[in-house]
Amino acid sequence: MLVAVIVFPGTNCEIDTKYAFEKLGQDVVLVFHKEEHLPKGTNLVVLPGGFSYGDYLRSAAIAKFSPIMKAVISFANEGGKVLGICNGFQMLLEARLLPGAMKRNENVHFISKFQHLRVINNHNDFLQKLEVGDILNVPIAHGEGSYFIDQEGLNELYANEQVLLTYCDEKGEVENPNGSIDAIACITNKNKNVFGLMPHPERAIEEILGSKDGVKMLEGLIN
Repeated sequence: MLVAVIVFPGTNCEIDTKYAFEKLGQDVVLVFHKEEHLPKGTNLVVLPGGFSYGDYLRSAAIAKFSPIMKAVISFANEGGKVLGICNGFQMLLEARLLPGAMKRNENVHFISKFQHLRVINNHNDFLQKLEVGDILNVPIAHGEGSYFIDQEGLNELYANEQVLLTYCDEKGEVENPNGSIDAIACITNKNKNVFGLMPHPERAIEEILGSKDGVKMLEGLIN
């Protein structure tokens, strides 16, 4: 399959993301944000982590206006699979491809560490190779990663099985590093083809780096 990884000014995880999917045997193309079209035959779009210009205003507030985002939004609305990691998750929220918003971390500090995650729902491509209740260990690195949605929206997320991962400790008990509502770390849209998460699965694909728990996550998107 062909994976298109979008590159914005400030993006710093595009090479990690490219490496991860190539390690899983996929073809990967880096696409600059000023392009207006996705490569022909694209099967998956990834908005990688890092930063994007305009983050000083609000994370991803300006990036959503990049020319390529029109193509990404059309691709998603037509059922194409889109994965947003960290700043990419923020872009999906700003573009309204996912519900909710992102706030500054509760402790107002940038957080960079390994963090355990609990699988809440696997009725989707992203987590289909994992079991509900599985505990993963995946790096996080963000300053604005506190996910928020109002109570009505939160109820709808649960009703539609859109909450996929929550933050926890190694035993699966709630451990919320950034103050996200209900310790939510990953959500999907109603059609379950758009996925957003703050943790970095592309940084957890080799034991030498501390964890391989990201492999099964990314493998779920490959078919």
